[in-house]
Amino acid sequence: MKLKIICTIIFSVLIFSVVLTPLSFGYGGGGGGGGGGGGNVLDPLVCGDRLCSEIPGGRDAWESKKIIPSTMKTESSIASLKTQIKNGVSTDSIKCAEGLELVLKFSNGQPVCLKPNSVSKLIERGWAIHILPDYEKNKDNNSEIFALGEFKVDTTDVNYSQNSIGYLAKPAIDGQFPAIIMIHEWWGLNENIKDMAEKLASHGYVVFAVDLYGGQVATTSDEARQLVGSFDKEQGIENMNLATSYLQEQYMPEKIGSIGWCFGGGQSLNLALSNENIDATVIYYGQLVTEKETLSAINWPVLGIFAELDQGITPEMVNEFEDALNDLEITNEIHIYPDVNHAFANPSGDRYAPEASMDAWQKTIEFLEMNLK
Repeated sequence: MKLKIICTIIFSVLIFSVVLTPLSFGYGGGGGGGGGGGGNVLDPLVCGDRLCSEIPGGRDAWESKKIIPSTMKTESSIASLKTQIKNGVSTDSIKCAEGLELVLKFSNGQPVCLKPNSVSKLIERGWAIHILPDYEKNKDNNSEIFALGEFKVDTTDVNYSQNSIGYLAKPAIDGQFPAIIMIHEWWGLNENIKDMAEKLASHGYVVFAVDLYGGQVATTSDEARQLVGSFDKEQGIENMNLATSYLQEQYMPEKIGSIGWCFGGGQSLNLALSNENIDATVIYYGQLVTEKETLSAINWPVLGIFAELDQGITPEMVNEFEDALNDLEITNEIHIYPDVNHAFANPSGDRYAPEASMDAWQKTIEFLEMNLK
């Protein structure tokens, strides 16, 4: 019996060490590490501060200390990270040694300092996520910086599926208007997204902000990480399709678009790939798909808003996405904003870039006007 248990444990460890399932969502966040201060040493992908595949000899060489990554060369850099964690420094305030970038390990939310050239690969594979500040409703948020459109807006909560209550905003007057599915960031359907729904509705749209978390809303990055971790992609697609059907049945719009930020940006693309009734897609720094066969399902215009400094959705990935759209002759507008980072349009943290956000929003309004009206 003891031998059977021991064999089972060994088998489980071996399986864990070789299997990594990439996560197919664009949280952005957060969208947006590994164990604090070297706690990632046993991970099969990471050796110290870089990918094992980038080290000559791989993991075996690293473990035999033939190769010593930079974070292992000075005990002070490791102690610094451990000390910061021990002293209760908030995750988004932790400082890495020079030349390293701070991320969170997705599986447990622990901070890790890594070489920048490893960060994008680990985020793409679902091993790491961006560090984003805890959510705060800010006086200078998007909904107050940008002027309202010409329409007064009515709002209501809508129970459109078994566990989801969305937020619907529409012009207060009677009439037929284009509709838009709005998808929240990794925080969930919070007040900022509701504000944005009202803002967009004032320009003459029926805007339905969906809830992909079953009523749960995060206010800390760790809470958001857990919500994203429990998110089921297929259920999310079904949720968005139900919301689309609700708009078609209740408001009979001639055209329907979608928009999302970070996690929601990736879901906006997922909706486009799974629903032929969409007429325009807007993606704010969401996880991308670049396979032409998959993207060929889209036959309407796409607007993409991205950040030059983003290590998760890098300019290289964005360019590959744009090239694929061009090869498929899918009309698109792709903008990579210089000197800004992932989540630059989120007003709750120090990555917020008001000027870039205002310009991106103006491009969004113009894009939707051109393609939905």
